[in-house]
Amino acid sequence: MRLAGKVAIITGSGSGIGRASAVLFAREGASVVAVDWNPTGVDETVEQIRMQGGKALAVHADVSSETDVERMVSAALSAYGRLDVLFNNAGVQVFGKVAETSTADWHKVMDINLMGYFLGCKVAIPPMIRQGGGSIVNTSSCLGLVGDPDMPAYCATKGGILAMTRSIAQAHGRDGIRANCICPGDVETPLVAEYFCQQADPQAARAQVITHYALGRIATPEDIAYTALFLASDESAFITGTYIVVDGGLTSRCY
Repeated sequence: MRLAGKVAIITGSGSGIGRASAVLFAREGASVVAVDWNPTGVDETVEQIRMQGGKALAVHADVSSETDVERMVSAALSAYGRLDVLFNNAGVQVFGKVAETSTADWHKVMDINLMGYFLGCKVAIPPMIRQGGGSIVNTSSCLGLVGDPDMPAYCATKGGILAMTRSIAQAHGRDGIRANCICPGDVETPLVAEYFCQQADPQAARAQVITHYALGRIATPEDIAYTALFLASDESAFITGTYIVVDGGLTSRCY
């Protein structure tokens, strides 16, 4: 029970990494506030947690809306009386080189991937300060460390998340708040499935991507969830302002 007595907000909980993390956090003793724009997905996540004997509530929210973010934090405080962990995980991606990316798509990715994380931190930090601390975990990406020619907007947000996280760690370490990032490679999520489905031969595309991984596979959502659990828990009490790469060896290779 590594999160016993703690309260955690997890965005993007309707599927993928967010759902796996919500289920795992609840299993480890946390009361979970599962947040997603998709009411069906997040309700299914909460039902799964409750069927396993865990505590959870669903909040249907758009993380790019300050009103919605204030509502999700208020829901956590009203239901459980505190907030110990904020796991900013919701995200979207668009494909196309810089000259092919529309202004609308650029703003969409910025609003959800970067603005959403900023708002989550902005609203969650004051109650964390009042109670004496907390842990912020942000999902960045290995694409915040290296470039993808077809995903400039996504790369920009993931690099921005890394920089913002370092700033928050420096600003609030003396308040007892830690802030860290996870940098996954490809993960078996709806976003990655969407990418493969857009290829002429999805199975061949998947096989080609896997050749770049030293471990011979892409990650499961649970692989990332366990890293988030570590960063959320007191086991990482002296870790802040940094990131953990969870990419199966993808970025360790040059050619």
